[in-house]
Order: sequence, then C-alpha cells, then structure tokens
Amino acid sequence: MADMLIPMRTIDWDYTNNTIIMIDQTLLPREKRVIECRTIDSLCEAIKSLRVRGAPALGAAGGFGVALAAHISNATTLAGITHELETAGKTISATRPTAVNLSWGVNRVIGVIEEAKNTREARMFALDEARLIADEDVAKNRQLGEHGEKLLEDGDTVMTHCNAGKMACVDRGTALGVIRSAVEHGKDIKVISCETRPLNQGSRITAWELMEDKIPVTLITDSMSGHVMRKGMVDKVIVGADRITQDAVFNKIGTYTHSVIAKEHGIPFYVAAPVSTFDFEQFEEDIEIELRSPDELRFFGNYQIAPLEVDVYNPAFDATPMENVSALITENGVYYPPFLLDEVKIKS
Repeated sequence: MADMLIPMRTIDWDYTNNTIIMIDQTLLPREKRVIECRTIDSLCEAIKSLRVRGAPALGAAGGFGVALAAHISNATTLAGITHELETAGKTISATRPTAVNLSWGVNRVIGVIEEAKNTREARMFALDEARLIADEDVAKNRQLGEHGEKLLEDGDTVMTHCNAGKMACVDRGTALGVIRSAVEHGKDIKVISCETRPLNQGSRITAWELMEDKIPVTLITDSMSGHVMRKGMVDKVIVGADRITQDAVFNKIGTYTHSVIAKEHGIPFYVAAPVSTFDFEQFEEDIEIELRSPDELRFFGNYQIAPLEVDVYNPAFDATPMENVSALITENGVYYPPFLLDEVKIKS
C-alpha cells in the first residue's frame, strides 16, 4: 500500500499502475489519505481492518479484487487464470461473511470470465465488469436517493446509525444519499448521527461527511436514541443494510435497538439499500454474523478502557425483523409491508 492523491470516489482503479486505490477510512476524520492495494493480501487486509467498508463499497472491492487478481496472474491458459481468480475470489469473500455485496461483486466478475477466449480477454473482461459495478453503484444510489427523498418532508430531523454515506459506497451513499437528494430538492433536513460503538463510524465518518456537505448534524451516543425519540426530536430513521434476507435486515450492531424504539414511538424506520444487498434465498437463521476482535471493546484506539482479561462479545451486525421496517428504499423504488421480496427480484 502507498499514499496517493485523493480520488473523487471511495474506491477506484488506478489505470497507470493497474492497482486498487481507496480512501483509508480508519484515519477519518483526522486525515484523508488514499492507499493503494497491489496484492490480494493487501486488499484483504484493507477489508478486514475496515479501511474500506459498507456494503456497496465492498461490492466494488470484490469486483476490483478479482480484476486485480487477473492483472497480477502469470497464468498462460484460460483454465489457469480462471482457477486463480476463483481461488482469489474465495479468499476475498471470506474476509467479511455477513455482507452479501462482497461475494456478489466477486461472483459477478468471475462470471464474465466464462465469455473470455484467452487470458488477455479474461483480464480485460474482469476489469471492465469491475468498473461497471462501480459506475452502476453511483447511478443506483442516485436513483435510490430520488425515490427515498419523497419520504422526507421539509423540516424533518432524520436519525441514522453507522455510516451509509459515500464512504460506504463508491459515491453518494444510500441512507445519506436519500438525505442528500432531499436537500438538493430544497428541503431543510437536519440529521442526528449515532456514534456507533465500538468503532464510531457514525461520529468519525457520518458526521464528517455531513459537515463536508454543510448538512446540519448533531452527534449522540448510541444509548441516547431512546431519549431523543421519546422527546420528539426525531421525525424519521434511515439506515443502510449489509444484507437483507426474506425476514430480516442485517446492519451494524445497534440497528435493531433503534428499530424497536422507533416502532414504540410511531416513528417511521426506513432501510435504504441497493438490490444487490438483497439475499433472496435465505433467512435470518441462515446468516453468519461476523464477530470482531475483543480488543475493539477493551481499547479505545490505543487507550485501554477495560480489563484485558474480561470476556467480550463483539458482533459486528444484528438482525432487524421485517415487522419493524416501515419501508425498503431501493433504486427500483420504495417497497412497503407486507414485503414480497420476489417483487424486488422480478424488477431487478
């Protein structure tokens, strides 16, 4: 990895060096730095350490990862390069098992290799498809935002959790994309951002993004969400998603709690996600929830905040049942209960 100039997008391809470049999100908001991934190992490290994160951004990372594997491959036969890409794809997909977009991006690019006639075409097709995934993400998020902004009224205060903005996508954002679209339509929108412990994506990234766009934002601790909703300080809740199954929405840990409180107080709870995040064949019980390092709770940065020997349970995500969701916002439109995911699948 190496420092580079800041690109317009969260993750992209450097055509000069044939490498993946991305904004290192672990350094935000103190520093905006772009890093370069030249190997599959460096990409996997970036994914595991959350230098790149967010379902749509991981979809692009998966696609670009296969393209990178193709460009560094020394295989001289189509069968050889196909085998190498499949092996690299499995390694990339295993880094974060809960987020479905990562494996979706990997599998989509590997799928186009079947049309290649030689190794040169395999490399070209892989990169073209990876780039298409990235370009489509930007367009889909804009479409999603245009559909979702109609759910927001002038003067609304919207609460969000974790980061579902441009840093979670190639650009624009899902939940924050809805807010950005509403603001562009002339609506006065304020945001309450939950800090999102233990890695504080809400305070480090969401608050930073909104302030960059001059959208009013107030930061709260995760445990304050009940208080602010009970006090009437929240009109709508919008979150993103890492996977949507037939019966549940998987998103950053703490999302389920916010959905329960919102339901109790009659506050609409919206989920904004592209169709690529939908897992149409599976249910909550089928999904593995990623467990993160115990030291994320024992330390805050380099500062110890808990006994080193304490037992820690640190799931990265939780599941919000569909009955707590007021609407699903996608690039294809807004879907309301009862959620018939086959309708989303047919339209996609």
